[in-house]
Amino acid sequence: MKAVTWHGKRDVRVDSVPDPVVEDPTDVVVRITSTGLCGSDLHLYEVLGPFIDVGDVLGHEPMGVVEEVGPEVTAVKPGDRVVIPFNVSCGTCFMCERGLHSQCETSQVREQGTGGALFGYTKLYGQVPGGQAEYLRVPFGNTLPIKVPDGPPDDRFVFLSDVLPTAWQAVEYADPGDSLVVLGLGPIGDMATRVARHRGVGTVIGVDLVPERLARAAANGVTVLDARDKDLVGHIRELTGGRGPEAVVDAVGMEAHGAPVAKLAHQAVGLLPDAIAAPFMRTAGVDRLHALRLAIDLVRRGGTISLSGVYGGMADPLPMLTLFDKQVQLRMGQANVWRWVPEILPLLTDEDPLGVDSFATHHLPLDEAPHAYEIFQQKRDGAVKVLLRP
Repeated sequence: MKAVTWHGKRDVRVDSVPDPVVEDPTDVVVRITSTGLCGSDLHLYEVLGPFIDVGDVLGHEPMGVVEEVGPEVTAVKPGDRVVIPFNVSCGTCFMCERGLHSQCETSQVREQGTGGALFGYTKLYGQVPGGQAEYLRVPFGNTLPIKVPDGPPDDRFVFLSDVLPTAWQAVEYADPGDSLVVLGLGPIGDMATRVARHRGVGTVIGVDLVPERLARAAANGVTVLDARDKDLVGHIRELTGGRGPEAVVDAVGMEAHGAPVAKLAHQAVGLLPDAIAAPFMRTAGVDRLHALRLAIDLVRRGGTISLSGVYGGMADPLPMLTLFDKQVQLRMGQANVWRWVPEILPLLTDEDPLGVDSFATHHLPLDEAPHAYEIFQQKRDGAVKVLLRP
């Protein structure tokens, strides 16, 4: 089959790889019909090379049709249409029963000291082959696939794999009351503003520096501000009663602009041999913390910061005095996809209140994956959300 594989920094290719097969009695094999390109994929594209091998299959936002099932699978059958969460979660362990599917104890990558495995995402999270491919082997066939109705196009459901639950959790964790600032209007930030407005948050402010992304959010009724505004904090306080917002969602993470020292650290790590770079990244602070520091500055005293952007440094310095003095609450973590499916799925089966039908900016054949990564990483051609079609 064809699959998108990693070959080095900013080097992904579409290769021929062996077709997946049922390996466990509860496995299913899914024929992929749509698969998303995520901001987290850019971390592999840019900086996490020490934890990935040449030829690893990328991608963690797939949906498709069940092609084959193991002998113990009863929940789905060949021909069923399914979305595959990016968490590899069993659905029945201690953590999954508590809605913490990203911490699944069955798939935890204990040798790396990390949480539940992820599709298409490095040795740190199990090195499980990903879904930017023609076919995907999916474990836990009775509990992991999300069955969705036939009929509507893939765009109606594919974002259940990651974007929708990640944005939903970001807003849920923020508990924004009547005012929310979202830093970063990429796929997760954009969707978080839509979720917040759908849930009745009165003042929703989006911050970015890409004109097309600002215009896209503004068209959905979001108040938008350019991140290069020299008095950004002051203007946001003016819009939020002088105190600042009740909550801030950091949807940027370690891709934040405006942090030249950390950018140099990223570049330096990329020049190191993997044997040196991997332990360095495990112990060093290599994140660009500009967005997080801005969130700490913006949020009102007693407010909440919700982190959905991914951070990877182990020793990043935080302004603990400010966090403590302002009595700021921090909530964060990988989205627990299945925890939110019962709340989100009803919004996808009739009306389209979150605008998922037109959410993707680009639909490209799988063969054009290298181009898709390039325009998404460089924020060219208005690329906010790219879906690949095998």
